[in-house]
Amino acid sequence: MTEAQQRHYAGRSASDRRAERRERLMAAGLELFGTEGYPAISIERLCATASVSTRNFYEEFSGREALLTALHDRALNNALDAVVAAAAEVGDDAGTLERVTAVIRAYVTTTASDPRWARLSYVEIIGVSPAVERHRMEWRRRWWALIEAEAKRAADRGEARARDFHLTAVAFIGAVNELVHYWSLDGAQRPLADVTDELVNLAMASLTADRG
Repeated sequence: MTEAQQRHYAGRSASDRRAERRERLMAAGLELFGTEGYPAISIERLCATASVSTRNFYEEFSGREALLTALHDRALNNALDAVVAAAAEVGDDAGTLERVTAVIRAYVTTTASDPRWARLSYVEIIGVSPAVERHRMEWRRRWWALIEAEAKRAADRGEARARDFHLTAVAFIGAVNELVHYWSLDGAQRPLADVTDELVNLAMASLTADRG
């Protein structure tokens, strides 16, 4: 087989085959980390589940942490896309309650509709290593900035009192994580909409509270 044939056989290029292997590893990581937990899963187990060699694994990821953070990035990029789309759909003229409801629903349903994504995003990513914590905090800062921007928008519309909303943003992200984590541990015994409604209530109470 010539070099050109090796790069492209069975109708697929080498880059296509590599992308497919990467997706199989991502799927294996989601399934195993999201059901059995990150600490319990070895690279050998991931490779066996994905039907790839360890050499192929290291062509894509430097180690388990790299796979975990890639999955976390995918979950939160999907959530960010959903939030931006929801905000655009309701439009800039929407009232604060309508806008807050739309973006919270988009975030929660995207990150929690599959219990594996919920466990990975809210449990397995925490406390793995200093590098993973830095990665997680980078995402936290992005969400804080988004929440603060939405709070400022509400204040500009006269629907919230103008103030420093940074600690509110930090506290709210903590509430989101805790409620969705609780929901996932509870075996989804109650509708996810209940979680969304409670978070909307918390957000609106924080925005409209009279701090004197």
